[in-house]
Amino acid sequence: MKTSATFYHAGCPVCIAAEQQLADAIDPARFDIEVVHLGEAKSRIPEAEAVGVKSVPALVIAGQPFHINFGAAIADLK
Repeated sequence: MKTSATFYHAGCPVCIAAEQQLADAIDPARFDIEVVHLGEAKSRIPEAEAVGVKSVPALVIAGQPFHINFGAAIADLK
């Protein structure tokens, strides 16, 4: 069974670079990954906050958030 992973970002250069690196690094045989652009899908901001996302880009694997560099605070996206 694959593990779920969600990559949250805001479309900034830091986020896009992280997304490109992750696309090459994550094994699609092991992970079902969803990419969520919070600048375009603002309705999903509460979801990201609920799992502990404080800034983007962030990768959430099996409910555990991992913050990657710093592009924007989640509060700035509201």
